[in-house]
Amino acid sequence: MTLLKVGMIGCGRIGQRHAEHIHAKAELTAVCDIDYEKALKFSQQYGCKAYSSLSELLENEPHLDLMAICSPNGLHAEHSITCLQAGINVLCEKPLAINADDCGEMIKAAEQANKRLFVIKQNRFNPPVAAVKAALDQKVLGKIYSVQLSCFWNRNADYYANSWKGTRLLDGGTLYTQFSHFVDLLYWLIGDVKRVYALTGNFAHHDIIEFEDTGVVALEFNNGALGTINYTVNSFGKNMEGSLTIFGEKGTVKIGGQYLNELEYQNIDGFEFKDLPEGNKANNYGTYQGSMSNHDKVYENVINVLTQGGIISTNSFEGLKTVEIIDKIYRSANQLSTIPVKEQEVFRKDVLVPINPIPVVKVS
Repeated sequence: MTLLKVGMIGCGRIGQRHAEHIHAKAELTAVCDIDYEKALKFSQQYGCKAYSSLSELLENEPHLDLMAICSPNGLHAEHSITCLQAGINVLCEKPLAINADDCGEMIKAAEQANKRLFVIKQNRFNPPVAAVKAALDQKVLGKIYSVQLSCFWNRNADYYANSWKGTRLLDGGTLYTQFSHFVDLLYWLIGDVKRVYALTGNFAHHDIIEFEDTGVVALEFNNGALGTINYTVNSFGKNMEGSLTIFGEKGTVKIGGQYLNELEYQNIDGFEFKDLPEGNKANNYGTYQGSMSNHDKVYENVINVLTQGGIISTNSFEGLKTVEIIDKIYRSANQLSTIPVKEQEVFRKDVLVPINPIPVVKVS
């Protein structure tokens, strides 16, 4: 079988994770990064070509089957649309974008080009998450009454140093970069959100990040269920917990651990989860850890869809819904929700040039 030819934009930490799985399952043909030394290092490691701009890559690599977007959040829309318009399928890292309008433009570009737009939501592959999803689809818990999501992680000053992370324009907010996977699971498992009430604050990251480091959120879902989200990146010293508890008329179940990787509690009428596989370990970035490393399963699905006509694991509409829910939360908290990239920045091909730097916003 001929291997898919894959390009990649962004040669940072998450790019390394993508490159490993692309190299294992397809052909990593070309990479690009505005820091050419990073791209060159990847090219030497994986035997691919290196470029310093997306336009240069597209000009020299017109026959790519897929482009992996691993650039900062605020560039996902621009980079994805450019690749789709060039006739290349796109796999975009989370979040799909940092405002719903840009998500809509991405979906429109995919439809106009008749190409696929995939979005990374690897926590759906966590064994306990997949098992609970199957049980919910079978109505094992009956009517869902309420859900509680807890996201207690640690991100210290070193994590944000000399990085796009922590900025409104390129990061977007703690829910976008740290916890959009978790918000996606609320939508995937429980459904869409009707109303949101949120409070946020920046307690430990003044002059470090331009948005909140903590939030408490109350949700009302379209199906009548109620929910809460409690999140912070102030867990002392290390990640503490990523958990989801669901209360239904026929049972209660809690997925816990640090990364929604353990089935911590179950009490269900006439049903029991048994013999769940262990699953992959968390993404390890040296000084901190992220969600479970299921990018291998994401790429298996992408390849299956593109070569065998398989069913996509996470479609672009679901990526849009996650962004819409986060947007509702930030609007409720009276924060500047999102800043449309096209209104705040000038793109000279692939080089980001801020017009007016956004001042640090302290939320108390």
